[in-house]
Amino acid sequence: MASAFGTACDRCGRDLLRQDLDTHLHVCPDCGHHRRLGAPARLRTLLDDGAWTEHAAEIASTDPLSFSDRRTYTDRLADAMAATGLRAAAIAATGTICGVAVEVVAMDHRFLGGTLGMVTGEKVVRTADRARAARRPLLLVCASSGARIMEGALSLMQMAKIGVALGQLDRDGIPHVALLTDPTTGGVVLGCAMGADLVLAEPDAQIGFTPPAAIQQTTGHPLPNGFQRSEYLLDHGLIDLVVDRRELRGVLGRLLGVITDTTPAPEPPRGKPSVESGDERSRN
Repeated sequence: MASAFGTACDRCGRDLLRQDLDTHLHVCPDCGHHRRLGAPARLRTLLDDGAWTEHAAEIASTDPLSFSDRRTYTDRLADAMAATGLRAAAIAATGTICGVAVEVVAMDHRFLGGTLGMVTGEKVVRTADRARAARRPLLLVCASSGARIMEGALSLMQMAKIGVALGQLDRDGIPHVALLTDPTTGGVVLGCAMGADLVLAEPDAQIGFTPPAAIQQTTGHPLPNGFQRSEYLLDHGLIDLVVDRRELRGVLGRLLGVITDTTPAPEPPRGKPSVESGDERSRN
């Protein structure tokens, strides 16, 4: 909710100044609610100096099935590109975290729900190939509603394609780290996240394959408190760490230093997401 102060926290209702949002990386300083970030803002919070080299920026989704429901897929793509300034639902990049070089794919939920289509699948595979060639860790920042139905089976095939690429990383001993943000659901949970060497998540992120309402309707039983939230998955051994966004860069730097047997540099000043870019989004 917008206000004269900037915006209001979706959880506690506190009015947040623009300065509060920037200083706390779009985390409410009162209740700790993590607002959603777009891919550019996400990379600025994680990578040293908020800088990166982007790859495959030119590739964009097409409409291979001439799909149409209430609107055409072509129109939906055009609107998503105009609203986000992106050509696809993910950014592939090379950067450093506390001095440790990494290959990164950051998904963007603002772009058609961050759904996994052919372009995102191709970006993940190319990034994994670069990680293998340079022997750098791969970081996948997941923010997705699952497969992109407008691309049909071509979207579902991306899970197998990504699985092969990540399997090659494992075979060659290249670390694969997944950061799960709100939401990470559907096939992305299986295809990109749970097979990682290290699985981190932001607090209170929704993580799961099937929507809770569908599970409850099928089973006929109420679901446990906190079901499909980061802390629930941590308690049940499905992820390794839940880390506050304001501490993520330092934690990732130390972990990457351990798994690459390098000494990470001291955590440099963190980049700040830009409100003007429209990168932040509240939960639905």
